[in-house]
Amino acid sequence: MNRASPRIKQPDPVQSLKAAITGRVIALFNDRARGEAPVQRRPDGLFGPRSVAWRVHGDVTSMMVGGISSLLLQMLHPAVLAGVWDHSNFRADMQGRLRRTARFIALTTYGGREEAEAVMARVRRIHDQVRGTLPDGTPYAANDPALLAWVHVTEATSFLNAWRRYVEPGMSRLDQDRYFAEMAQVAQALGAAPVPRDQAAARRLIDSYRSQLHADARARDVRGLVLSTTGADPLAAPVRALANQAAIDLLPDWARRMHGLANPLLGRPLVRAGTLGVARTLRWAFR
Repeated sequence: MNRASPRIKQPDPVQSLKAAITGRVIALFNDRARGEAPVQRRPDGLFGPRSVAWRVHGDVTSMMVGGISSLLLQMLHPAVLAGVWDHSNFRADMQGRLRRTARFIALTTYGGREEAEAVMARVRRIHDQVRGTLPDGTPYAANDPALLAWVHVTEATSFLNAWRRYVEPGMSRLDQDRYFAEMAQVAQALGAAPVPRDQAAARRLIDSYRSQLHADARARDVRGLVLSTTGADPLAAPVRALANQAAIDLLPDWARRMHGLANPLLGRPLVRAGTLGVARTLRWAFR
């Protein structure tokens, strides 16, 4: 008697594509692929497992969106832009710059105290060498406490805003303030001043810088590189393009206007829904 051959379940093409895209995005965060030891979660670090920072920094999608948005804000300060323009190879290695920033955040958030202190000391040494002159003749230095404060407050604000939009919309005001208080430790260790310790102080600090901000041809060039998907993995490129749009959507209206970026009002529902879908897929993958 002949037995029927077992049916072979055909893979779902949509699920296969999602898995492939997820794999490419995860590869961006794969330390082993770059010959680096993966960051281990250590309870003896700066914050610990019960901290808000551990929670906020653990979501890949919101960190990606917040990171891109913070870069778009930071480059509006001429002195911050000059430090990147004059002293880095961002034109040839923007992805590498983003990965190094992600690793710094991972080590200071999840690494042991010694690891966190070592990477912060390394960044301070690098900042000591970054100095120059703006096109108008004004001198700048990366270790200027006020410049470090601008970088810090835009980064922390962007990460928190992305977390609230795509992960925890109902986050309590207390936890939002706790996040800024926790992140103040890193900012102070790097030499930033003033350093906000709650959300209201962060908003006031950002407002205080607005008269110093400017968007010129160099800012447009860097913006184009930050938002470019040229050369990206073909499967990961749609995710990156979506993250770019979500990052633009996260910007304050005044920052979008300074960059000359279109207000994403009409496409906002699609951008947010798509980003939420990617976020859920990546959370599933990382679990």
